Amino acid sequence: MSVREAERVVAGEPDDGARWAAGYPAGGDVAGARRFLNTCANTGDPQPFGTYAIRRREDGYAIGGVGFHGTADESGSVTVGYGLIPSAQGKGYASEALRALLAFARAHGITSVEGDTDHDNIASQHVMAAAGMRLVAEDGRLKYYKITWSDATAITDPRS
Repeated sequence: MSVREAERVVAGEPDDGARWAAGYPAGGDVAGARRFLNTCANTGDPQPFGTYAIRRREDGYAIGGVGFHGTADESGSVTVGYGLIPSAQGKGYASEALRALLAFARAHGITSVEGDTDHDNIASQHVMAAAGMRLVAEDGRLKYYKITWSDATAITDPRS
């Protein structure tokens, strides 16, 4: 997602060429776009560790988002998030998107990926578990998941 695309998502105003499914952007998409814009403003564009739209293959319409909450930390770890509009949930899109994001992270030298979900979001818990992430902690509000690769090479700044 570019800065301009993120600004459109936050404003809820597609351009003439945007292909958004009904209900996009959802609240999580707006929050992800805001996080991306804040990162760009504070530390620069984090690409390739930014935010991406999830699009249906058959028509190219945006149905959600997936992305990194910023660049890798000093140990090579990143945090990810994802979400779909209600009409796209339960069809495997989130699982496919998260698996692709994990493969992308690993290919770019990331050593571990973390994510979290509310206790009552069973679907998201299943998505993370199915993608190979394991439950590592929980508190009164969230469950925390993580996947670690022992063969990955730690990076400190992907733009270096």
